[in-house]
Amino acid sequence: MSRIYLYNTLTKKKEIFKPLKNKFIRLYTCGPTVYSYVHIGNLKTYIFEDILKRTLLFNGYKVIHVLNITDVGHLFSDSDEGEDKIEEAAKKENKTAHEISNFYTKYFFSALKKLNILFPDYTPRASQFIKEYLLFIKELEKKGFTYLTSDGVYFDTSKLKDYGKLTGQTFQELNESLKAGARVPFLEEKRNITDFALWKFSPKDKKRQMEWDSYWGKGFPGWHIECAVLSLKFLTKIFKKNKINTNKFEPIDIHCGGIDHIPIHHTNEIAEVEALTGKTFSRFWLHSNFLVLKDEKMAKSKGNVILLEDLMKQGFSPLAFRYLVLTTHYRKPLEFSFEALKSAQKALDNLYEFIKNLLWEKNFLKEKKNKAFSLKKYFNDFKKAINDDLNTPSALATLWNLISDYNKIKEKKEKVHLLSPSEILKILFAFDKILGLNFDKIKPEKISQEIQKMVKEREKYRQLKHWEKADEIRAKIKEKGCLIEDTVLGPKIIKIK
Repeated sequence: MSRIYLYNTLTKKKEIFKPLKNKFIRLYTCGPTVYSYVHIGNLKTYIFEDILKRTLLFNGYKVIHVLNITDVGHLFSDSDEGEDKIEEAAKKENKTAHEISNFYTKYFFSALKKLNILFPDYTPRASQFIKEYLLFIKELEKKGFTYLTSDGVYFDTSKLKDYGKLTGQTFQELNESLKAGARVPFLEEKRNITDFALWKFSPKDKKRQMEWDSYWGKGFPGWHIECAVLSLKFLTKIFKKNKINTNKFEPIDIHCGGIDHIPIHHTNEIAEVEALTGKTFSRFWLHSNFLVLKDEKMAKSKGNVILLEDLMKQGFSPLAFRYLVLTTHYRKPLEFSFEALKSAQKALDNLYEFIKNLLWEKNFLKEKKNKAFSLKKYFNDFKKAINDDLNTPSALATLWNLISDYNKIKEKKEKVHLLSPSEILKILFAFDKILGLNFDKIKPEKISQEIQKMVKEREKYRQLKHWEKADEIRAKIKEKGCLIEDTVLGPKIIKIK
């Protein structure tokens, strides 16, 4: 099996990836908080995660993929401050919290489909696993990692020796970096600025739509506990009825998200799980960089979001955006502009046109393999690129090199009979198992038998050098809505749009 190299945020270096168990890979990707429309900045991360998953599958692995839906507990501030995003959206839109989460979850899934993103095996909703959160928090309490404030049950980050290791900072450095400009409620009750809520108490003067009874009081789960528990619930065997058995815990293989998750959300997930189990939570952590507009990241809080529908209304294909994402390595910022998207759309259209031409050549020409034109090199170059930390720009370059070289050979008339469009199509479809640009859905234009008969008749006249007769037939074919393009491979029929 080929080696796969992935950049591990935890170790800050590229490493050879191997799953813990044979060919089975357990993958967790942080899903959306469904209080608003997912935007193209969010979707960049999901495309990266899709490329990762496709790469693993391409290399013969079996992937169990969990993506959560956050429908409760994500506050507007990472400092456990402010209103729950779902509750606030429900008030603004005069709907129930469930109506809000259902609507935006449906929208999210629709966006995944438009971008040809493979659907996860499990998509658990955070609000449906309250019992598991309470069990988890209770175990942390027994181990001495929690304390109570008037605001909720908090995790004491000072109790974990390597808290903050994902950031590359020490506990002291991370606390200092978070102090500048921080606004933290009940700061005097919190022991450390990095401490975070495992369970938030409901406000005494308000009735929340989403709240539950607990050992400590009525409230709702913290955001970080949700992802920690859901990853373990679906990818490990530690939950059994009303108990948690940490003896059966094994680290998951890969955990993914955006780079904005590193300092707080993912750092706190690691703290919770490793405090409970005493073992490594995830062996690999992969993070996607931002999509930026004019040197700032796209975010709902900044009010500079662009939706997939905004692109489609301007005539762009959703897969043109996917192609654009592929042109930049996932660990680099992607600077978005409509000019860049136009270029991506043009490149995608050219790819589709090339595939249509291949399909035509396959259907109308006798073909033989060209031994001098080996496809093995292109396949190996593509696989090497994609297995080198998902290097999609390099993989795309290999694709275009193949097309360029094929066209150069095609221009040499003496080698026409040696071309094999079927072989080219085969390797393009193999590449597309990673790229996800729907090459296999491209269909050649259907040409009526009447037109095909006229084309053959015209060819007979051309061979006899009866040019006037041939031109007459060309004109009749045009009247019927088709053009004839004479190529070195023979006449090509093009429908007039």
